[in-house]
Amino acid sequence: MGVSIILTGMVLNAMPVGEYDRRITVLTKERGKITAFARGARRPTSQLLAATGPFSFGEFELYEGRSTYNVKNISVSNYFREIADDPEKTCYGFYFLEVADYFSHENNDGREVLKLLYQTLRALKSDAFDNRLVRRVFELRTLLAEGVYPNVFSCQGCGKKEGLIRFSVRQGGMLCNHCAADEGSIAVGADTLYTLQYVLAVEIGKLYTFRVSKHVLAEFGRVVERAFTQQVCHTFRSLEILQGVAAGGIIL
Repeated sequence: MGVSIILTGMVLNAMPVGEYDRRITVLTKERGKITAFARGARRPTSQLLAATGPFSFGEFELYEGRSTYNVKNISVSNYFREIADDPEKTCYGFYFLEVADYFSHENNDGREVLKLLYQTLRALKSDAFDNRLVRRVFELRTLLAEGVYPNVFSCQGCGKKEGLIRFSVRQGGMLCNHCAADEGSIAVGADTLYTLQYVLAVEIGKLYTFRVSKHVLAEFGRVVERAFTQQVCHTFRSLEILQGVAAGGIIL
């Protein structure tokens, strides 16, 4: 049967296999993204039925084979049920899972991405935060984790740290008042600049401890959207669903 190991992680997605089994993708702290088979998990009486659903976070006891993992037991510490009970939050949640799935790899240290995902879902399930802000913070920190984040601490033209007033996608960061001739750049206010710098500099555990005005949220969102789109050449299915929800009246 193989060696039994215990990994800490979260289920990113689950697919039916055969009549009663499931194949799950799990982002783990110790081994990055792995795929495991849960035998009989779709039976109504199975203890693994809820534990193998997306968002389930906890300890996964697995049999490690030569090329696959098989689930022995799962001890779930958080199901994030509050997200599943809200259609809008569910859309955002699946988008976060899909982004984490896209950027994660097997046999990598998944600690930072897993912690970011966990803290993001905690913020999402709370009514204290605007879902749009949670999304943009998550996207910007994902760019940081991948090492492709924009420079918001100094001018991309001259290196000055003062007078940063515009963001240039083409140049990958901020421009000062003397270098802001890039026609494709967008204006960035002082409060928005501080928000960008804070999100990139603070530890993950303190990411979701602030609120912003509607103006700053809109400006912050434009900057992050352009930076994220520039670096991520991929179509996320869950994002298309989010955009469909937006067309129904929810502003993203």
